[in-house]
Amino acid sequence: MEGFVFGRKNTYLESVEQESASLSLLARGAGLEFMKHTINKETAFYIYPGKNPDAYEFFYILEGQIKCEDQDIILSVGDYFSVKALTELIFFEAINETTLLWVINEPTFRLISEDVFKLIQIVKSVGNKDKYTKEHSERVQSMSIKIGKYLGLSPEDTDNLIVASILHDVGKINVPEEILNKPGGLTDEEYDIIKKHPADGADMIKDTYYADISNIIYQHHERLNGSGYPDGLKGDEITIGAKIIGVSDSYDAMTDDRSYRKAYTPEYAMNELKRLSGVLYDAEVVDALEAVLIEEGILNSN
Repeated sequence: MEGFVFGRKNTYLESVEQESASLSLLARGAGLEFMKHTINKETAFYIYPGKNPDAYEFFYILEGQIKCEDQDIILSVGDYFSVKALTELIFFEAINETTLLWVINEPTFRLISEDVFKLIQIVKSVGNKDKYTKEHSERVQSMSIKIGKYLGLSPEDTDNLIVASILHDVGKINVPEEILNKPGGLTDEEYDIIKKHPADGADMIKDTYYADISNIIYQHHERLNGSGYPDGLKGDEITIGAKIIGVSDSYDAMTDDRSYRKAYTPEYAMNELKRLSGVLYDAEVVDALEAVLIEEGILNSN
């Protein structure tokens, strides 16, 4: 049935084992993550203040007992607690092996995900192959997040954008180094190899719990007028995440050195994006990038 998802006992989207605990992702969506957190007996742990004042965490004890050292209380099966806008650390100790249901409205699991970590390592190895874009993915991610924030994306779209933007070029691992670093123009055959990287990247993502971002990675070279690749999509057929990454990617490519030319100025790159706004690039996204660059002092306001 569409819209209905269920899971069996001891099955997870992903599980990470740590020295004294394990964390399993049960579900994610609408900006929420639902996790099962198992903590070994006599293990101390704490909850710390976050940077986001709107972050909300809820914990329900499924098994075991924990002691809240600061409040001198013991919480057992069926007890629960929540935290929001903490001002100081809260220390706990698991009296015996304890399992908590942990719900949070801020993306957390991706920070320790082994799947995401492995993919980011692949992105770094692409950077080592392509000497002209070594930190390209990090810059595209940073710019994409700022554009998304300016546009007021939902928490779920923002989380997807954070991961998709850092991984957008992961498929380039399959592109030979001599093509990535070729000083002259590419042949049609070489360009066809380059054009495979969005689909290759999407294939690498689809078997992880972030499968829903594979579309963003697949589409990040699509353009509004249908001149992009792999599928020649137009307008609203392209996801907002792919539109944002497309603009960030193009801006960074123009303002970075290449084997065949020196970097263009931010002013030149912005003028090119504005010239092609509504043709290749989403006008709202281009305007958002310009506003971000003015705010950061990279461009002057006119």
